[in-house]
Amino acid sequence: MTQNHWPVVEFRQYTLRPGSRDVLIDLFDREFVETQEAVGIRVIAQFRDEDDPDRFVWIRAFRDMTARTAGLTAFYIDGAAWQEHAAAARATMVDTTNALLLRPATSTSEFSLPADRPGVEATLLPQSRVLATIYKPDIATGEFAEFFNSQVQPVLAATGAALIGSYVTEPAPNTFAMLPVRAETVFVSFALFENADRLDEHLDVLARSRVWVEQVRPELLKRLSEPVQQLRLAPTARSLLR
Repeated sequence: MTQNHWPVVEFRQYTLRPGSRDVLIDLFDREFVETQEAVGIRVIAQFRDEDDPDRFVWIRAFRDMTARTAGLTAFYIDGAAWQEHAAAARATMVDTTNALLLRPATSTSEFSLPADRPGVEATLLPQSRVLATIYKPDIATGEFAEFFNSQVQPVLAATGAALIGSYVTEPAPNTFAMLPVRAETVFVSFALFENADRLDEHLDVLARSRVWVEQVRPELLKRLSEPVQQLRLAPTARSLLR
């Protein structure tokens, strides 16, 4: 799979039983990457949430909604890998319903992905970090995307954040009822940092930026229905996004 156009995205946050995250990551990276991709699913990223030791975050993508239904059916209903390892995976999980179904916010905001990922034997953890920011606009997502790109993104970039993708809620109905998704409208941005220190430095510089504090952030808050949620994410050894 070398093409980069995967416009239907699931952004999934799993709450796990205490102490079981590494067990799930080892199982996932070994058994659930190639087996999903064999049925037309692109596994984009697997992360440890650095602020919650019992949260596993991952992203997968599809060519379109029809391909999503077909791929999920092939993996979860007909696939041997899930049938064999589902019990072990579920044993680590408390809640898997925190999932967002997304599409690119603009024609140029989709992830740009490498063609190859580290192999099954990979153990070296990337130093890079990803900051995922979830906004809940109370205006149309297209209007919010314009505001974000013209007002918010330049300040984030000036304070060290390299934006690698932005997505909004996919409005199409969820056609795979076995896996529910959150019924709410969001805008999600993803920024990449060289390491954890660079991410923390960005947050600190941003908090002290007069442009941000006095001009941009107040205008941003006027356009939101709820507080912003941020996730500091550390890629696993086999995460494609890193």
